[in-house]
Amino acid sequence: MTMLIDLAPLWYFQTNAYVVAAGPGGPAVVVDAPPDPDGVGRLLARHDLTPVAVLVTHGHIDHVGGIDGLVSPTVTAYLHPQDVDMARHPGEQLRALLGQPLDDLESEVIAAPFSDLSDGQRLELAGVSFEVLFTPGHTPGHCCFYVPDDGVLFSGDQLFQGSIGRTDLPGGSYDTLMASMAGKVLPLPHDTRVLPGHGPATTLAAERKLNPFLQELL
Repeated sequence: MTMLIDLAPLWYFQTNAYVVAAGPGGPAVVVDAPPDPDGVGRLLARHDLTPVAVLVTHGHIDHVGGIDGLVSPTVTAYLHPQDVDMARHPGEQLRALLGQPLDDLESEVIAAPFSDLSDGQRLELAGVSFEVLFTPGHTPGHCCFYVPDDGVLFSGDQLFQGSIGRTDLPGGSYDTLMASMAGKVLPLPHDTRVLPGHGPATTLAAERKLNPFLQELL
């Protein structure tokens, strides 16, 4: 099948929010929800899509801060349980990241309910089959989402074009991230298209060849 995939880089950190669907004019999955639900709404409206689920790669505020504006009785949010406590308190995250909170998020608490993600889980959503890859390291509960039918990996902050996710924030671990890379990401097919949480798309073939962090593992 050929999926519909579109994205918008949103909020202060230009986090990539994706919409994924079997085609226009139907149900869709949102991958990551920056604190700009109106921006996500415009992305959905561009293709006349109705969200049914939000897959959150990890609990950092720039990926989950807009979740309350998207979740409803008909829209389920998914997040690994090890990142839920982190996701609830964006002000604490921003103090750790920036040294101070942003005024609009200082006292905010994320209230949306989350359904748990687990390694190897298969989710059939909006006509698309997602496989959950548990890839801790950037955060304790980071997950990537692989669509085997289309050879697409939504890599969150695990793998970027030419780089990897930060591991110097609370809960991060370079050794754990690299073990996740070796065990879960590098075994994927060579031609896998990688859609990261920030920056441009890439391929696993290109990253195997050019990404200096992956050279350590090859």
